[in-house]
Amino acid sequence: MNTYRIALNFEDGVTRFVECGATEKVLDAAYRNRINLPMDCSDGVCGTCKCRAESGAYELGDDYIEDALTEDEAEQGLVLTCQMIPKSDCVIAVPVPSTACKTGTAEFGATVAEVAPFSDAAYELVLDIPDNAPVFLPGQYVNITVPGSGQHRSYSFSSAPGARRMTFLIKHVPEGLMSTWLKSGPDGQSLQMTGPLGSFYLRPVARPLLLLAGGTGLAPFLSMLEVLAEQQSGQPVHMIYGVTRDQDLVLVDRLLDYAQRVPGFTFTTCVADAATTHERQGYVTQHMPAQALHGGNVDVYLCGPPPMVDAVQKHFKTEGITPASFHYEKFTPNQTAS
Repeated sequence: MNTYRIALNFEDGVTRFVECGATEKVLDAAYRNRINLPMDCSDGVCGTCKCRAESGAYELGDDYIEDALTEDEAEQGLVLTCQMIPKSDCVIAVPVPSTACKTGTAEFGATVAEVAPFSDAAYELVLDIPDNAPVFLPGQYVNITVPGSGQHRSYSFSSAPGARRMTFLIKHVPEGLMSTWLKSGPDGQSLQMTGPLGSFYLRPVARPLLLLAGGTGLAPFLSMLEVLAEQQSGQPVHMIYGVTRDQDLVLVDRLLDYAQRVPGFTFTTCVADAATTHERQGYVTQHMPAQALHGGNVDVYLCGPPPMVDAVQKHFKTEGITPASFHYEKFTPNQTAS
């Protein structure tokens, strides 16, 4: 019997995956996995189990009443999990915290396979993972516990879901907790992680994409681009990758590779430092071509530090641009070790 993978994205950013049978209702699959989704009647009468299907194919049947789910709500992607039978892998937004459903983040271990430094700009952390490592959505992150510290740091996956190894692009922070540990040469050591987490992930591609990466905010886009290479959607995808210094511009060779593998993918790079030798000086908002915005018929994804997010939002407002959707994730450098 076919089974489908259902991603349950909770209000607090936790994501849990369950396998759902081809004739099984999502609510039943969740309960079978000890995830207590909101429910009162389980008969399509009360509407308590109402969620939003963000992607995937499914059937709802006609065994529910209008008061539980109106026709307009169904057309907008709302579903009753007690009636929803998937016909493909699906992503479902659950409008309550994971704790309300008596579940939480998955915990798993991994082994350091390699740490590759990029000057004083960043590290690429490569991990060998166990067979039971959780799946994630391209763009999500995990919390990694820094060995011996009792503290964790949050990093986005730069590898694709299901890849043989997990990778992360990590900013070098002088005297930083994780940076100091990575510099110590931890090959072969074990790491503990919790996740996946986050509501920043690639949605179904229905229109052109504009990807805006700031520094190591490039990481989640590498995961997304690998998935886009597999999907071959054919929609135009343009990335603007901005950094502070010349040496912060890393992994450009991979972007060149994606330009060959992802139909319609183009990218530009820019450096903010006034003393740069790069061909494009300035910020991403100064190198955003009008054609990449497609008159607002575009899905925008942005990952970068808070000033970059604020600047892009201000730019859109000033230019009168309202993207079809705008997904962003802010990140700040981790505090230095005390």
